[in-house]
Amino acid sequence: MAEVLTPVEIQKKVFNKGFRGYVEQEVDEFIEKVRMYYERLYKENMEMKDLIADLNDKLNQYKILEETLKDTLVVAQQTAEEVKKNAEKEKELIIKEAEEQAKKIIQSANLNVIRINSEYEEAIKEFNIFKTRFTTFLKAQLEMINSGEWVNDVDYERKEAEIKNGE
Repeated sequence: MAEVLTPVEIQKKVFNKGFRGYVEQEVDEFIEKVRMYYERLYKENMEMKDLIADLNDKLNQYKILEETLKDTLVVAQQTAEEVKKNAEKEKELIIKEAEEQAKKIIQSANLNVIRINSEYEEAIKEFNIFKTRFTTFLKAQLEMINSGEWVNDVDYERKEAEIKNGE
């Protein structure tokens, strides 16, 4: 690396005088111009180094931010996938529960149909028994009417009533 020359070193530089040397005032004026120009360049260079350092710091911050955003995006994608998987599992669970509940409702309804059919058949049996007994009773009564037995019973009851009344 080249030796760094500062504006102060340029200003303090003293040349030895030789036999046929340069005009001292011209050399001093030229050195002053070089020093001023070099000082301006030196300051600009320092400012540029500072600017580059600041920009490098910002670039590093942006790189860190970029990495953080990448990590966040990966986490967000993983979370979205997990949420999707959980929603799918929950959907399947809800469907399964609904199917089981539907089976229970259908089974209960089938049992109710069987019970109602059984009660209906029992009612039909009881009705048929009643119908048979009532028909038998009516036939017996009809036979009694047709045979004339009931007239004797009616006369007997009438005679008994007349006796009680004192006739």
